[in-house]
Amino acid sequence: MSSRSKISESIQKQVRQRANYQCEYCHASEQWQYVQFTVDHIMPLSLGGTDNLENLALACFHCNRRKTNRLTATDPQSGEEVLLFNPRQHIWSEHFVWSTDGLLIVGLTPIGRATFTVLTLNRERVINIRAADKEIGRHPPIDDPIQRKIDPNQ
Repeated sequence: MSSRSKISESIQKQVRQRANYQCEYCHASEQWQYVQFTVDHIMPLSLGGTDNLENLALACFHCNRRKTNRLTATDPQSGEEVLLFNPRQHIWSEHFVWSTDGLLIVGLTPIGRATFTVLTLNRERVINIRAADKEIGRHPPIDDPIQRKIDPNQ
């Protein structure tokens, strides 16, 4: 078993700032949570990843726990094994979009759909948080100059 080094406070702060204090997967805001989000190793240490800033992403507890040490997952539409969303290599708005009501995340691409499925991006608790945040103007997050929205029932 390998020993884990602690990621420095300075690097953790850089990760949080770069992510605009949002989970880089489900886009929940760390600001309104009771616990700090975790710093996720995109390429897990167990698979040769490092503590380098370019291998780190901010992730809420639930996304981090569901991702574990996975790099790939099955696209439910095509049945093919594809890479999971990588916040350092992919652009969120190219793989995901908010539903017209802003409460649901929709996977647009094989990467988006596989990540959506593995991380359960629309779990009941997070939908309830989004709905409450929407009522007071804290959701959806402003993270992309073009906020595309679609009807998930189409």
